Amino acid sequence: MESILQAIAAQTPEREIQLLVQLVAAIRPKNPHDNASATANIQALAYLLQTHPEYRSALRSYLFRIVASRTGVHLLADVGILPNASFGQELKRKLGYKLLPPALNDGYLRDVFGQVFHSKTDHIWVNQLGDATWNGLLDALDAEANGDSASINRIRAEVLEAIQMLSYRISAIGLEPELVRNHPPIEQFESPFLRQNVEIRTWLDSQWQAMQAPQTMADDCQHVLVLLDQCQEISIKVRKHAQQHGVSVSLTYLLQRLKQSEQRLRTLLALMEPGDISQRRALALQLFRELLHADNFKYDLRSFISGNAELLAHKVTEHAGRTGEHYVAHDRLQYRQMLRAAMGAGLVIAVMALIKIGMAKLKAAPLVEAFLFSINYSFGFMLVHVLHFTIATKQPAMTAAHIADAIHKGSGDEATVDSMANLAIKVFRTQFVAILGNVCVVMPTAWLIALAGYWINGSHWVTPEKALKLLHDIDPLQSLALFHAAIAGVCLFLAGLISGYHDNTAIYHQIPERIAQLPWLQRLLGKQRAERLGRYLGDNLGGLAGNFYFGIMLGSIGTLGYILGLPIDIRHITFSAANFSYALVALDHRIDLQTALTSALGIVGIGAANLLVSFGLALFVALKARGARFGQKRALLRELLKRFLRAPGQFFLAPKNKTGNDPVVAR
Repeated sequence: MESILQAIAAQTPEREIQLLVQLVAAIRPKNPHDNASATANIQALAYLLQTHPEYRSALRSYLFRIVASRTGVHLLADVGILPNASFGQELKRKLGYKLLPPALNDGYLRDVFGQVFHSKTDHIWVNQLGDATWNGLLDALDAEANGDSASINRIRAEVLEAIQMLSYRISAIGLEPELVRNHPPIEQFESPFLRQNVEIRTWLDSQWQAMQAPQTMADDCQHVLVLLDQCQEISIKVRKHAQQHGVSVSLTYLLQRLKQSEQRLRTLLALMEPGDISQRRALALQLFRELLHADNFKYDLRSFISGNAELLAHKVTEHAGRTGEHYVAHDRLQYRQMLRAAMGAGLVIAVMALIKIGMAKLKAAPLVEAFLFSINYSFGFMLVHVLHFTIATKQPAMTAAHIADAIHKGSGDEATVDSMANLAIKVFRTQFVAILGNVCVVMPTAWLIALAGYWINGSHWVTPEKALKLLHDIDPLQSLALFHAAIAGVCLFLAGLISGYHDNTAIYHQIPERIAQLPWLQRLLGKQRAERLGRYLGDNLGGLAGNFYFGIMLGSIGTLGYILGLPIDIRHITFSAANFSYALVALDHRIDLQTALTSALGIVGIGAANLLVSFGLALFVALKARGARFGQKRALLRELLKRFLRAPGQFFLAPKNKTGNDPVVAR
């Protein structure tokens, strides 16, 4: 480290950055998580600078020249801020740069910054170092000492250029149609997005004058900050409006870009204002860490996709959380309503399982068979939805979003253990009664249908060979039943996302209003019926689309596995229960006790896999979308165990009357 400082003092390099690269490499610990080594290296450098004034003066001048001789506006105004490009364009750009990095331009401080901190783990050890360690280095460097006035003015000019660029971008975002659509008053009154740019230009003029004439006092930026506060308030209103009336990825992307630009502008304004040195140092260190983290991840595809996945997840789970309220029974009345709805679904699924067995008898070509299976599933599930019935396994994707929403709305994003335990018990018993209604109706219904078919035709609809295969398919020990059930759980999760996406689409794109105003539909049905149809599709588009695509997935995955030669298929608890009844009748009830117990265990295992996989994935996405967290998992488990031991009935039966301040559930 001392030899590098000697070289800097001896050579006095003008634009050469290699010595700075070597100096950072000497500071960089071998293990980025080794905070002790990083701290020791920084302290060693500070000691050398304190004991050798010539090193201090040479390094300070060297750093000033490197920064002042390059264009820094792009580092300050671009790095760490979303670009003005679509997801696809940015993904293509990052992928291209990942394979073939762009040519470096030594004239840009952004590229020099990336060369100096070239290790992808630099942000780790830099962030671990406390402010006291960095302040010790800055004190040893005498960073605030008067230096070359030309270099200082050049650096200040770059910061002012970045401020101007960010201000123009905020003004442009304020004129975006997406923003205006969600907040029409922007057009009716003077927009703070435009007004802040006028104030910024006035403030910049005073700054330029103060740089040319040091005796001139520059204006403060308080009025600009007030206008930025107004811009922030509008952003909050737009977010709330979008949650009620639908949100698009482009709008969420736009609001995120606006937030980042506004925060960066505030930071740069604070750095340019005269004030306490310690406060300005803290802001500078915060900005340095932010820039370093963004630069280290500038070509990282995983973080980019993950960040945009949060935007999409929020879009598809926002309305799922509200729909999830309808799948939570708070009292005995709602409990019975859920039971009746689940029993109705059991009747429909018993017929669907029979139709699927009949379609399999056709021995059609694989793609034709997949089409037939998919149509049977899709239209059957849509019929269940239209009749206001419920399938137990469709609930987790909705209730998970509801739970995530409850966690997010908890005090300080930390929901209380008591409230979460109450909600968990309600969700569990509602899920229990839905499964009970599905299975307890589908099995006897399928059994009666099979017996009726035998009495009418004199032969079984299901052959003994097919019956044995049906029993084998639900055997948790001799088949891949649980693995296939997990695949069905993934399909259930995806169906929930699709449902949330279309619910949001119906609201955001005003589908009910657009359908109701179709001239040909009004002529065909009349204006009032067209409006009712529009309202129905607006309220049920997500449910219908989710059920349709869920049927497509269930009907085609087995064929896809056959074509690809992979052991993939689906197992669904309600269909597995129906298939057991059909197989039982086809074998004239001649199955041994072991087979019966194994089949029962398989049905329970399939249901558990369906529910756990779909619920786990849905809860993960919903929490990620809302940025919610719940750090009292063990306390929650203890509370649930305590309540189960004290009153196990509450996990299976709802109280006669609703208790607490639970919202009224309307179904």
